[in-house]
Amino acid sequence: MNNKIFHSAASLLAALAMLTSCSDYLDNVPKGEKIPTTLSDFTELMADEYTNHREDITQASILLNDRYVSQSYRSYYPLWKANYFWDTSIDRVKENKSDETTYYNGYAGISTANLILENVETATEATEEARAAAAAQARFLRASRYLTLVNFYCRPYNAATAATDGGVPVITSADVGAAYTQKSVQEVYDFILEDLTMAVSDLPEKSENVLYANKAAGYALLARTYLNMGNYTAALQNANEALSRNDTLYDWTAYYDEHKTAITSEGVYLSTESPMGHDWCENYYFCHGSNSYSGSEPQVSVWRAARFEQGDAMFASRWKLRTVGAETYYKGLLSGYYNKGGLTTTEMWLVKAECLAQQGDISQAMEIVNKVRAKHILPDHYQPWTATTEEEAVKAVIKVKCNALVQTIVPFMDRRRWNQDSRYAETFSKTEDGNDYSLAPDSYMWVMPFPQGAIDNPGNGSIKQNVDK
Repeated sequence: MNNKIFHSAASLLAALAMLTSCSDYLDNVPKGEKIPTTLSDFTELMADEYTNHREDITQASILLNDRYVSQSYRSYYPLWKANYFWDTSIDRVKENKSDETTYYNGYAGISTANLILENVETATEATEEARAAAAAQARFLRASRYLTLVNFYCRPYNAATAATDGGVPVITSADVGAAYTQKSVQEVYDFILEDLTMAVSDLPEKSENVLYANKAAGYALLARTYLNMGNYTAALQNANEALSRNDTLYDWTAYYDEHKTAITSEGVYLSTESPMGHDWCENYYFCHGSNSYSGSEPQVSVWRAARFEQGDAMFASRWKLRTVGAETYYKGLLSGYYNKGGLTTTEMWLVKAECLAQQGDISQAMEIVNKVRAKHILPDHYQPWTATTEEEAVKAVIKVKCNALVQTIVPFMDRRRWNQDSRYAETFSKTEDGNDYSLAPDSYMWVMPFPQGAIDNPGNGSIKQNVDK
């Protein structure tokens, strides 16, 4: 599936780049290129995995220490070092000169969505139902990119301050040089909700493949969005809609048993195939994460590994302790594809669990927590967790969710949100290379700086940094 998607979309992107920037394009068609005219010409762009289906959140993973940073990278990339060691002496704004993938990949997806929305009504060879579905999938893509951008580069959503907190540029045109304004956090969230509310009714129950959103994906993204806003009633309602369409949980304990010899053999780091690819049973919607499209997962720090529950089959199946020279870390064991930028059933089960806990339904929340844990924790280590208070139940969700969704944007989104509540705020503390480090819940470092290239070349608008350094 992948090569066909890559090549068909790439050829259309080359043609469309000229279409959106040259008024006389139709009189100057490059030899061998195809003029996009049919609806399928445009919708094929949505399946381009190089641009629209990669969510690079490297710096968020590094800040959480979900990703280990080697000594060579720390020396070469001051930005990586600053986030990994929570080093406030380093000016991240000044050093953010090359880590631009999060920003530009996000806006590449937004541009694709805008292009489809601008052409969906006039494209040929389409039924009205197909046009509506295409528009809905484009709105979903746009909303998903904006949700990541506003959570990466802006302060976490707070109803009391969102209207004045600086947001991200909102662009609704695919034209090169289109004017835009940098909206507030509240305005960006309002835009996301408007897109998703319009989209979900027209999304198909079954899409062409996991690179195109269906109804379950639409509801899942709404659930994630409302949870980030602290609207537990709406988040629960939408999580239930997604789960009613797919509630399957992958069994990591069975995967561990199948590959136990390779996993447990001392000094052996054989790659096993990732189950988290395009056909993963948990998928609502597929999107690559920070790592390359096919390969091993980024290493995990020793400090972060210690925060996993004992007997976690998912962690043991994916990472193994390794020492190379003076460095010790957990090396990735899998190879293949990983749905780290998309939406899965595990996330929706845990969204539901937190919403129930926040609303006082402790027993059902813990039932879900243990349902997820039973697929992750080896039988010799598994014991059901209990909770008697809302706070205990939410903390149980926090522990499971941060681990189950490691190296995705979700733990970063959630930790920023939880840090605003004194019951769940946490100061990170670690000792590495003989030095002590800490990260406070109210640190400015929970907001990533816009890349310098975007500030210096803002196009037809202006961008103001949302963090001092």
